[in-house]
Amino acid sequence: MVSSPHEATHRVFQEYPELFSRVSEVLGVGFKPPTSITVLPNDLTETSPLERRVDTLVRLEMADDEPLLLAVEAQGKKDPAKPASWAYYASYLLTKYQVQPMLLVVCQDRATAEWADRPVSFGPPQWPLLTLRPLVAGPHNMPLMTDPSEVRKDLALATLATITHGKNPDIGAVLKAVTTALVDTPDAVKNPVIEFISQGLGKLPAAALWRKLVAVDLSFYKSPLVEEIRDEARVEGRVEGRAEGETRRAAEDVLTVLAERGIDVPEEARERITECGDPEVLGRWLRRAVTAPTAEDVFREE
Repeated sequence: MVSSPHEATHRVFQEYPELFSRVSEVLGVGFKPPTSITVLPNDLTETSPLERRVDTLVRLEMADDEPLLLAVEAQGKKDPAKPASWAYYASYLLTKYQVQPMLLVVCQDRATAEWADRPVSFGPPQWPLLTLRPLVAGPHNMPLMTDPSEVRKDLALATLATITHGKNPDIGAVLKAVTTALVDTPDAVKNPVIEFISQGLGKLPAAALWRKLVAVDLSFYKSPLVEEIRDEARVEGRVEGRAEGETRRAAEDVLTVLAERGIDVPEEARERITECGDPEVLGRWLRRAVTAPTAEDVFREE
């Protein structure tokens, strides 16, 4: 049963519109007197269910600390409405599970990542009621791994870092480091890395480089992505036993990779690539095309 003191201590604000400004002044925070007051319904129950979904939610049990609820959100662009939604998620999770929540926002776009990385305060500027401070992982703070040995140390981190750097000019060197690290990695570990990077790069130009590297460096490995590449090859008539067609396509792949990276290909170099009939040589050139600073560097050591 609600007591009389309980009722009086809040209903007095309904009766006296100017009371809040006086109380705030006593407390050392200045709010101007309101010009009017409207009493709103105090029932905050949602009568019409509103669907709200966080992208991923996991409970983390910690060795020496209290458990955490980790909410992970993938953010593709700036959205002024998102901070309020994220604050709602945090409040809801704490209320429902009675476990401290944490929010991690993952971005592929640097501007979006820097926007999401700023603390957002809710409430009047004189006295902010809540401050939202998510952790943000993006191209502005994730490591750029171009050394296969670094990739091998932490494949999970390397996978996420590669996805966040999908638009980086050096993404070719990053992808090459990943495939090099995966060559001697057990099949059960390779599959998730290959597929997550493929999905994460989406329709970015780097996705084409990744598919070609997987086909060349990890062609012996059977994964859904490799099978998809092989199916496309069969549709295009690139089947085993058609040596001439394979070499022609391999030469086109070398030129495609250079074009995607914005590397100028002189006519002499273009002719050398298209006229090469050795699939092994073309395979070496394709691997070099991913990181070569010029078209001439593709032919080094030949």
